[in-house]
Amino acid sequence: MSHRFVYHKLGFALRNTTDIDTLSLMRLFGDAMRGWPLRGLRVWVRNSRGAAFSGTCFDRDNRIYINLSPRLSYPYALATDIAPAITCRGGWYKPAYTIELTGACQLALFVFLHECYHRLVRQAGRNPRYKESMCDRFAARILIRRFGCTIRDDTGRRIDRGAWDIDDVDGFVRAALHSA
Repeated sequence: MSHRFVYHKLGFALRNTTDIDTLSLMRLFGDAMRGWPLRGLRVWVRNSRGAAFSGTCFDRDNRIYINLSPRLSYPYALATDIAPAITCRGGWYKPAYTIELTGACQLALFVFLHECYHRLVRQAGRNPRYKESMCDRFAARILIRRFGCTIRDDTGRRIDRGAWDIDDVDGFVRAALHSA
Protein backbone atom coordinates (compact mmCIF):
# COMPACT_ATOMS: atom_id res chain seq x y z
CA MET A 1 0.00 0.00 0.00
CA SER A 2 1.44 3.36 -1.02
CA HIS A 3 0.04 6.77 -0.22
CA ARG A 4 2.57 8.43 -2.51
CA PHE A 5 2.80 8.34 -6.26
CA VAL A 6 5.09 5.72 -7.74
CA TYR A 7 6.42 6.58 -11.21
CA HIS A 8 6.72 4.16 -14.12
CA LYS A 9 9.33 4.43 -16.86
CA LEU A 10 6.51 4.88 -19.40
CA GLY A 11 5.74 8.23 -17.77
CA PHE A 12 2.63 7.53 -15.70
CA ALA A 13 2.28 7.70 -11.93
CA LEU A 14 0.29 5.41 -9.64
CA ARG A 15 -1.07 6.02 -6.18
CA ASN A 16 -2.54 2.92 -4.54
CA THR A 17 -4.29 2.96 -1.17
CA THR A 18 -5.74 -0.57 -1.38
CA ASP A 19 -4.27 -3.84 -0.12
CA ILE A 20 -3.25 -4.78 -3.66
CA ASP A 21 0.51 -4.77 -4.21
CA THR A 22 1.45 -1.44 -5.80
CA LEU A 23 4.39 -2.77 -7.82
CA SER A 24 2.24 -5.58 -9.23
CA LEU A 25 -0.34 -3.03 -10.37
CA MET A 26 2.39 -0.82 -11.82
CA ARG A 27 3.81 -3.70 -13.85
CA LEU A 28 0.38 -4.88 -15.01
CA PHE A 29 -0.69 -1.39 -16.11
CA GLY A 30 2.62 -0.65 -17.82
CA ASP A 31 2.84 -3.98 -19.64
CA ALA A 32 -0.77 -3.77 -20.83
CA MET A 33 -0.41 -0.23 -22.22
CA ARG A 34 3.12 -0.52 -23.59
CA GLY A 35 3.25 1.37 -26.88
CA TRP A 36 0.34 3.69 -26.05
CA PRO A 37 0.85 7.25 -24.77
CA LEU A 38 0.78 7.41 -20.97
CA ARG A 39 3.14 10.31 -20.25
CA GLY A 40 1.81 12.55 -17.49
CA LEU A 41 -1.08 10.25 -16.56
CA ARG A 42 -1.84 10.00 -12.83
CA VAL A 43 -3.75 6.92 -11.66
CA TRP A 44 -5.38 6.52 -8.23
CA VAL A 45 -6.43 3.04 -7.09
CA ARG A 46 -8.50 3.19 -3.93
CA ASN A 47 -11.16 1.35 -1.97
CA SER A 48 -14.76 1.93 -3.00
CA ARG A 49 -17.17 3.20 -0.41
CA GLY A 50 -20.19 1.41 -1.82
CA ALA A 51 -20.13 0.10 -5.38
CA ALA A 52 -18.35 -3.14 -6.26
CA PHE A 53 -16.07 -1.12 -8.54
CA SER A 54 -16.00 2.00 -10.65
CA GLY A 55 -13.65 4.01 -12.78
CA THR A 56 -13.48 7.58 -14.00
CA CYS A 57 -11.26 9.20 -16.58
CA PHE A 58 -10.62 12.93 -16.41
CA ASP A 59 -8.60 13.06 -19.61
CA ARG A 60 -8.23 16.85 -19.64
CA ASP A 61 -6.61 16.61 -16.20
CA ASN A 62 -4.72 13.43 -17.13
CA ARG A 63 -6.24 11.51 -14.19
CA ILE A 64 -7.86 8.11 -13.80
CA TYR A 65 -9.60 6.95 -10.63
CA ILE A 66 -10.17 3.25 -9.98
CA ASN A 67 -12.40 2.30 -7.05
CA LEU A 68 -12.57 -1.33 -5.90
CA SER A 69 -14.57 -2.83 -3.09
CA PRO A 70 -12.36 -4.76 -0.65
CA ARG A 71 -15.42 -6.93 0.07
CA LEU A 72 -15.58 -8.52 -3.40
CA SER A 73 -14.97 -12.24 -3.58
CA TYR A 74 -13.24 -13.99 -6.45
CA PRO A 75 -13.65 -15.47 -8.93
CA TYR A 76 -15.81 -12.54 -9.99
CA ALA A 77 -18.09 -12.58 -13.05
CA LEU A 78 -17.71 -9.05 -14.41
CA ALA A 79 -20.66 -7.97 -16.57
CA THR A 80 -19.37 -6.38 -19.76
CA ASP A 81 -20.74 -4.50 -22.72
CA ILE A 82 -18.77 -6.51 -25.31
CA ALA A 83 -21.62 -8.47 -26.91
CA PRO A 84 -22.71 -7.14 -30.30
CA ALA A 85 -26.18 -5.64 -30.44
CA ILE A 86 -28.95 -7.83 -31.82
CA THR A 87 -31.71 -6.14 -33.77
CA CYS A 88 -35.23 -7.34 -33.19
CA ARG A 89 -38.69 -6.05 -33.95
CA GLY A 90 -39.13 -2.81 -32.09
CA GLY A 91 -35.47 -2.16 -31.29
CA TRP A 92 -32.34 -3.94 -30.22
CA TYR A 93 -30.73 -5.57 -27.20
CA LYS A 94 -27.34 -6.79 -26.08
CA PRO A 95 -26.86 -10.24 -24.62
CA ALA A 96 -25.18 -10.36 -21.22
CA TYR A 97 -21.54 -11.46 -21.50
CA THR A 98 -19.32 -11.77 -18.45
CA ILE A 99 -15.57 -12.11 -18.07
CA GLU A 100 -14.31 -14.33 -15.27
CA LEU A 101 -11.73 -12.53 -13.13
CA THR A 102 -9.66 -14.41 -10.56
CA GLY A 103 -8.51 -11.51 -8.40
CA ALA A 104 -8.53 -7.81 -7.59
CA CYS A 105 -5.50 -7.16 -9.81
CA GLN A 106 -7.44 -8.35 -12.84
CA LEU A 107 -10.43 -6.18 -11.95
CA ALA A 108 -8.17 -3.15 -11.42
CA LEU A 109 -6.51 -3.84 -14.78
CA PHE A 110 -9.87 -4.12 -16.56
CA VAL A 111 -11.05 -0.79 -15.14
CA PHE A 112 -7.69 0.84 -15.91
CA LEU A 113 -7.74 -0.35 -19.53
CA HIS A 114 -11.37 0.68 -19.98
CA GLU A 115 -10.60 4.20 -18.72
CA CYS A 116 -7.38 4.41 -20.74
CA TYR A 117 -9.37 3.66 -23.87
CA HIS A 118 -11.67 6.61 -23.15
CA ARG A 119 -8.51 8.72 -22.93
CA LEU A 120 -7.13 7.30 -26.20
CA VAL A 121 -10.42 8.07 -27.97
CA ARG A 122 -10.06 11.75 -27.06
CA GLN A 123 -6.35 11.83 -27.89
CA ALA A 124 -7.16 10.37 -31.31
CA GLY A 125 -9.65 13.19 -31.93
CA ARG A 126 -12.62 10.83 -32.03
CA ASN A 127 -16.11 11.52 -30.72
CA PRO A 128 -16.06 10.19 -27.13
CA ARG A 129 -19.79 9.44 -26.93
CA TYR A 130 -21.14 5.88 -26.99
CA LYS A 131 -17.81 4.08 -26.71
CA GLU A 132 -18.51 1.80 -23.72
CA SER A 133 -18.53 -1.37 -25.81
CA MET A 134 -15.24 -0.49 -27.48
CA CYS A 135 -13.68 0.34 -24.09
CA ASP A 136 -14.79 -3.03 -22.71
CA ARG A 137 -13.55 -4.88 -25.81
CA PHE A 138 -10.14 -3.20 -25.55
CA ALA A 139 -9.86 -4.28 -21.90
CA ALA A 140 -11.24 -7.79 -22.46
CA ARG A 141 -8.81 -8.49 -25.33
CA ILE A 142 -5.83 -7.67 -23.14
CA LEU A 143 -7.10 -9.71 -20.17
CA ILE A 144 -7.67 -12.72 -22.40
CA ARG A 145 -4.24 -12.38 -23.96
CA ARG A 146 -2.49 -11.88 -20.61
CA PHE A 147 -4.46 -14.21 -18.29
CA GLY A 148 -6.55 -16.47 -20.53
CA CYS A 149 -9.78 -15.16 -18.97
CA THR A 150 -13.03 -16.73 -20.13
CA ILE A 151 -16.05 -14.94 -21.61
CA ARG A 152 -19.46 -16.46 -20.89
CA ASP A 153 -23.05 -15.69 -21.86
CA ASP A 154 -25.96 -15.50 -19.43
CA THR A 155 -26.42 -19.29 -19.56
CA GLY A 156 -22.77 -19.90 -18.60
CA ARG A 157 -21.79 -21.03 -22.09
CA ARG A 158 -18.24 -20.13 -23.13
CA ILE A 159 -18.21 -17.52 -25.92
CA ASP A 160 -15.55 -17.58 -28.62
CA ARG A 161 -13.59 -14.39 -29.21
CA GLY A 162 -14.87 -14.07 -32.78
CA ALA A 163 -18.41 -13.58 -31.47
CA TRP A 164 -17.59 -10.37 -29.58
CA ASP A 165 -14.22 -9.03 -30.80
CA ILE A 166 -15.82 -7.29 -33.78
CA ASP A 167 -14.13 -3.85 -33.79
CA ASP A 168 -10.64 -2.76 -34.74
CA VAL A 169 -10.30 -1.04 -31.37
CA ASP A 170 -6.57 -0.42 -31.81
CA GLY A 171 -7.05 1.07 -35.28
CA PHE A 172 -9.84 3.32 -34.05
CA VAL A 173 -7.45 5.14 -31.69
CA ARG A 174 -4.20 4.76 -33.65
CA ALA A 175 -4.06 8.54 -34.17
CA ALA A 176 -3.47 8.86 -30.40
CA LEU A 177 0.04 7.53 -31.01
CA HIS A 178 0.86 10.65 -32.99
CA SER A 179 -0.81 13.13 -30.65
CA ALA A 180 1.36 12.33 -27.63
